[in-house]
Amino acid sequence: MTMQDHQTYRIGIIGASGFAGSEVLRLATVHPGFDVVWATGDSQAGTPIADLYPALASAYGGQRFVEYDEVLLEQVDAVVLALPHGASQALVPDLVGTVRWIVDLAADFRLQDASLYDTWYGAPHTAPELLADFAYGLPELYRDRIIDARCVAAPGCYPTAAVLGLAPLVTAGVIEPAGIIVDAASGVSGAGRPPKPNTTFCTVDEDFTAYGLLDHRHTPEMEAHTGGTVLFTPHLAPMSRGILATCYGRPARSGLSTASVLDTLHDAYASEPFVVVSDRVPSTKATQGSNCAHLSARYDERTGTVIVLSAIDNLVKGTAGQAIQCLNLMTGLPETTGLPLVGLTP
Repeated sequence: MTMQDHQTYRIGIIGASGFAGSEVLRLATVHPGFDVVWATGDSQAGTPIADLYPALASAYGGQRFVEYDEVLLEQVDAVVLALPHGASQALVPDLVGTVRWIVDLAADFRLQDASLYDTWYGAPHTAPELLADFAYGLPELYRDRIIDARCVAAPGCYPTAAVLGLAPLVTAGVIEPAGIIVDAASGVSGAGRPPKPNTTFCTVDEDFTAYGLLDHRHTPEMEAHTGGTVLFTPHLAPMSRGILATCYGRPARSGLSTASVLDTLHDAYASEPFVVVSDRVPSTKATQGSNCAHLSARYDERTGTVIVLSAIDNLVKGTAGQAIQCLNLMTGLPETTGLPLVGLTP
């Protein structure tokens, strides 16, 4: 069956005026199976999309952000929620059963244990009965469940980078599940579009700083999907896009080498279109604009440490591209449809 034979699905984006939502808008412009019918942005309602994001002018020149209203749901097959954490919980109960497919880009439905929201997000979950309805949207690990799902919670950008690198090594018994360390740096777009004192140009430029020490919200997500205990330290880097995760684990067996660790990653991702494994050191620049994760690994005999490196574009494989990858699976389209395999060079 050719792409011309496939049905076109109508998509609505809730929260499209933020960076995550605007990236869904960008990727949708070259997707032959998805048609963005409306894009909400309550703080920008009435604003032309092209005025807020001139880069989208050629595709959305005549379209404006609209205010969310339940009546809009009658016009679409699928909804992508690109809202701040906590906001999706109020909307999803009305979306379930109204639209056919839901992909949430926030953390609202990523954790299956409702009590973790109290611990890590500082507030009780308001729709805990729906947590089990959501598949975790990392296709490389959970493809079979995503294909049959009606609701998907797209992973966080930091967990995407870390879990892709670590999960195969824990599963294969290469590293111990206890005592995993993840140091990761993100571009400023990960903090969202609204200005904040710590993300202004003068604050971020020529600086590199850690934050969220010991209690970053993505920690339980990493632990749930690596099967290990994780000490996670995020850093803010003076760049717009990208995540580089450097992960450390203790060997679970003797006789390891860099080659054997790389072989484990190669075996895990041999058939995955969006994961590149090599002995090259991953860089964020190489992934910019693409839906690919670049992985590498080393084994240090001197200290007895396995090092795994993972680079992604936080807005593509870490957010919007991952959402489209999941929607492709959910709607029965070829998984790679509309998604860039290569980054921007230079």
